[in-house]
Amino acid sequence: MLKSPSFAKTVVRAGLLALMLGTATVQAAEAQTAKSLYDRLGGDYPISVVVDTFIDLLLVNDVLNANPAIDAARKRVPAAALKFRVTELVCQQTGGPCKYTGRGMKESHAHLNISEKEWQAMLTDFRRVLNNYGVPAKEQRELVAIVESTKNDIVVRK
Repeated sequence: MLKSPSFAKTVVRAGLLALMLGTATVQAAEAQTAKSLYDRLGGDYPISVVVDTFIDLLLVNDVLNANPAIDAARKRVPAAALKFRVTELVCQQTGGPCKYTGRGMKESHAHLNISEKEWQAMLTDFRRVLNNYGVPAKEQRELVAIVESTKNDIVVRK
């Protein structure tokens, strides 16, 4: 076994380099987790594309369209306006710079008489869109948790 001073310096340097690289990796991982969900999703444009596709699916969802109150609301509210408000809401709720200016969830859904079955149909479409756009599992869980936090204000019947 070599025991020269240069070998010892090389071992120490290699150890320091490994320690520095390990620290840099940990710092990079911490920086990644410190990013807001909004930033991890890519900001306004990717969010608006996902919302656009999601709302388009909801508009043709047979389970939702069977509810006369939802069907009537769709005829009153232009799809573009709904997409704008939902994008604004997602942007705000994920830590982005937007400020949601629409009505509260309870107020905007109370008259729609939404059931658990309709809620589940909406969630199925939401997850499908997230999967189709390749949203990572961690971000999907966070987005679904945000959506689930509104359920008590939206679902009024089992």
